[in-house]
Amino acid sequence: MKLLSVAIPCYNSEDYMKKCVETLLPGGEDVEILIVDDGSTDGTGEIADAYEKLYPSIVRAIHKKNGGHGSAVNTGLACASGLYFKVVDSDDWVKESAYMKILEVLRDMVAGETTLDMLISNFVYEKEGEKKHKVMKYHHALPQDKIFGWNEVKHFRKGQYILMHSVIFRTKLLRESGLQLPENTFYVDNLFVFEPLPYVKTMYYLDVNFYRYYIGREGQSVNEQIMIGRIDQQIKVNQIMIDYLVDKKAKINGKRKLKKYMINYLEIITVISSVMLIRSGTEENLEKKAQLWNYIRQKDIGLFMRLRYGVLGSSMNLPGKGGRKISVEGYKICRRFFKFN
Repeated sequence: MKLLSVAIPCYNSEDYMKKCVETLLPGGEDVEILIVDDGSTDGTGEIADAYEKLYPSIVRAIHKKNGGHGSAVNTGLACASGLYFKVVDSDDWVKESAYMKILEVLRDMVAGETTLDMLISNFVYEKEGEKKHKVMKYHHALPQDKIFGWNEVKHFRKGQYILMHSVIFRTKLLRESGLQLPENTFYVDNLFVFEPLPYVKTMYYLDVNFYRYYIGREGQSVNEQIMIGRIDQQIKVNQIMIDYLVDKKAKINGKRKLKKYMINYLEIITVISSVMLIRSGTEENLEKKAQLWNYIRQKDIGLFMRLRYGVLGSSMNLPGKGGRKISVEGYKICRRFFKFN
């Protein structure tokens, strides 16, 4: 059995996927690299097959019909034989020195007495055209170099949360949580790092800059105009998160810090949905924004009150055209600070 399975969802990735795979190969025989070719129409499949032929004990090429990023992650998880599971997108890469430290920690955890559910590390925004890259760190919020539980988690800053780039999950935990990402839907990475959390009991934070998250490729899903064009998919993911939080209320209640973190995460996603709907400038999308907030009200009035009348929720629901302008300006400030989009 492998120590770590890394799934690389690929769709028409021939121009950049080699860099991703090459940075993962130094993991050697401890690592299983699953290149999931999601119905590509370019040379992606051939590149995947070539890597499998070169490294038959490390790389596995998996070919499937196109189903989107979530479908490719689902396939990778279903095929994974590693004790731990990581997703690395095909236009991203990892830092070798940090990679070696992560594998060392995972080996120690497997040899130890306590089962580790989730390992967290830093990621770096590799934004096109910028020399200085923002690093997303968690050292102020999480204990370092030790196993800890939710009770030891400290305060996350507004706008900061654990992304798919930050985490490695125990494979069996993901399967036991019933994680199944929707197909043909963008932004499902939010579900990947949200739905397993009620099942996570033990965590470990390693303060290394492991994952390099590339931003700037043409057609990338986090591009603002593309997000506005795909706003219905953003809303779909947002509503799935709302439903999940409400449905899991009994499992989450009593775990104060877990509950707080998940609500704060949902708040950020709802704010992003709201501001994109405002940014589009259409009456249709302003109505969709009202419908989204009404959806939360109908699902759980307590959750609605917490989200709607918090600082961020209030800023997204200022009245009139002037209020919407203030909301957008606030979003722009956050965007410059946190480097997203």
